[in-house]
Order: sequence, then structure tokens, then C-alpha cells
Amino acid sequence: MSVVGEAVVAAVGFTWFGMVLGISFLEAPLKFRAPGVSPRLGLGIGRVVFRALNRIEVGLALVLVGGVALWPHRVATVAAVGSVVVVLAAQLLLVRPRLSRRSDRVLAGEELPRSRTHHAYVVLEAAKLAGLAVAAGSVLAGA
Repeated sequence: MSVVGEAVVAAVGFTWFGMVLGISFLEAPLKFRAPGVSPRLGLGIGRVVFRALNRIEVGLALVLVGGVALWPHRVATVAAVGSVVVVLAAQLLLVRPRLSRRSDRVLAGEELPRSRTHHAYVVLEAAKLAGLAVAAGSVLAGA
């Protein structure tokens, strides 16, 4: 196994992990508790933030895939990277479009009940964190 390949997967994996943890599980829920931030304003901010995060995630996914493709890695690392890519694809292709359509309606002034689709996104975020932790951690642990 290459030291460069290990460094790429560990650095990108832990960086991505921190971004998802900070944005999805810290910033996103807290912004709705800030004084003066209405649900509509918070939703608008969230759309901008998550659109940027998702674009960065696609780039990080490409780097991770390149890292495991260019340098040999253990099966656990490759499987974890694969799972992260699948989860990201599910979020971007299946869940985000539904959330975007819903947020369009809310931003247009429509009153809607809480979204179950949002819960699916959160579950996928947690799965992505687990995959990133395994991918980057397995490199460091030598597993």
C-alpha cells in the first residue's frame, strides 16, 4: 500500500467527515434557533449551504475514488469508499430533488407539515459519516 494513497484517503475522508458533521449536524439545526431567523429564511440559507456542500462532496468523492483506484487499498477501505459514494448518489439523485421541490413550495409561502423526506436525508448523512469514518479510519488502523 502506498503512503501517498493512504494519506489521500485519510485526509479527504476525515476532512469530508468534519464538513458533514459541522454543517449537517451543527449548523443546520442551530440556524433555526437563532433570533430573528424565520423558518423561511433558515430554509433559504440551508439551500445555499447544502448546494455548496454537495458540490464540494462530489469533488471529494472523486478524489476518494481516485485514491482507491490509483493506489491499492484493503477491501474494507474500498468498500467503505464505495458505500459513501452510493449514499451521496442517493442523496443527490433521490432525496435532494424531493427536498428542493418541497422547499420551493415553502419559500413560495405554502404552509406544509414537517417533511419525512428530511428524516431520510439525515439518516443518509449518518450513514455517510459512518462510511467516511471506516474509510479513513481503516487506513490509519492498517485494517
